[in-house]
Amino acid sequence: MTTTRALRRVAPDATVPAPRQPASAIPPGTPSEAAVPTREGSPQSVVGHVADFYGAYIDALHDLGRGQLAPALRHHYLTAELCAGLIRWEAAHRGDGVLRAKGVPIRWSVAYNDSGMGHCWSRVTLTWDDPGHEIHHTRLLVRSDLASRRISGIWTD
Repeated sequence: MTTTRALRRVAPDATVPAPRQPASAIPPGTPSEAAVPTREGSPQSVVGHVADFYGAYIDALHDLGRGQLAPALRHHYLTAELCAGLIRWEAAHRGDGVLRAKGVPIRWSVAYNDSGMGHCWSRVTLTWDDPGHEIHHTRLLVRSDLASRRISGIWTD
């Protein structure tokens, strides 16, 4: 039997290093493979739910623009009351109520802030790159209902 793979024998108690990722899988500017961030989550995490929503929503806007996915994500992750409130906010401010701005951010992060009275508050930081290539941030306070994990309020922090 012929094979194109090289095989080598390893002692039973030897430590074998993990296989390296191809260079194309490592983001440019990453100092080493050990520094590559991992993402994980749990369907029970309320803060994770907020992070999942903002990640998917921003990806949908960045990749597809204002297609059908963004409204579907809103319907799934947000309460009906918040959706109605966002429509009013958007009419008054001519921007995206979820992002509290026009355009699409280049980066986002979500962190736990506080919880009580059946709600959890998360801090969302959106990073923007304006036409002059100046980086700035928008910070949002996002309220979620603990029972449903649905987002029920968004405020500029």
